Amino acid sequence: MRLVALLLSLFAGPAFAEGPTIRSLQTGDQGRGWEAVGRIELGERGFCTGSLIADDLVLTAAHCLFDKETGERLDPGTFRFLAGWRNGRAEAYRSIVRAMAHPAYSYAPGEDLTNVGSDLALLRLDQPIRLPQVVPFLPDWTPAMGAEVGIVSYAKDRSEAPSLQEVCGIMAQRTNLMVLTCAVEFGASGAPVFAMRDGQVRIVSVVSAKAQVEGQAVALAVPLMEPLAELREALEAESPRATPGVRVLSGSGGGAKFLKVAP
Repeated sequence: MRLVALLLSLFAGPAFAEGPTIRSLQTGDQGRGWEAVGRIELGERGFCTGSLIADDLVLTAAHCLFDKETGERLDPGTFRFLAGWRNGRAEAYRSIVRAMAHPAYSYAPGEDLTNVGSDLALLRLDQPIRLPQVVPFLPDWTPAMGAEVGIVSYAKDRSEAPSLQEVCGIMAQRTNLMVLTCAVEFGASGAPVFAMRDGQVRIVSVVSAKAQVEGQAVALAVPLMEPLAELREALEAESPRATPGVRVLSGSGGGAKFLKVAP
């Protein structure tokens, strides 16, 4: 994950108080409903966070596919997706047979905001995950500025279990970039950003980078639906499945819920 410094004047928006403490989902009860979020092991190059949006597709950040020192593409054959990884075990273990970054994405290390809007990647699993407790999440349109969202991620110093930040906000928004008051750390790249829609938890964005706005820790995230549609089309064109299209399952069966934190 990259660290980017931003000028607040570029992103005028509502002020938010510091978000609530990030809560570790250490136990089975705490992690119930979030099993479709997993850790992506990048060979010997660390890890990112990803989430199932179909039984054989994982959504993450495009920059996770690149060596941060050389800029070279990593071999997806060395990747593994650990669905619901927690305390040494996963709900399912899968290898990756195809990894595709958004067609408009061009890896550029450092403080570069030009790629945030296309910082998406899809990983195709070697076998679908069809377990009743691992329910893929449904992508949805990004909420309006000021809306509350949450993030589930793995990160540095909390890599053995996912953590949930339940309530943070969209403090600024452009067509190709969002600034969130969520606190993220290295390893949270590709983490799903969630919002409640019609009583269901849905993915509305993906974490691209950690950043600072006048000393306040924030996260940069990708507005989702249009670039995701472009990415899916590119993936299907290059490696079509036997059954056309991508089957997306609702997250309602997983039971994931945000808990409102009392003031």
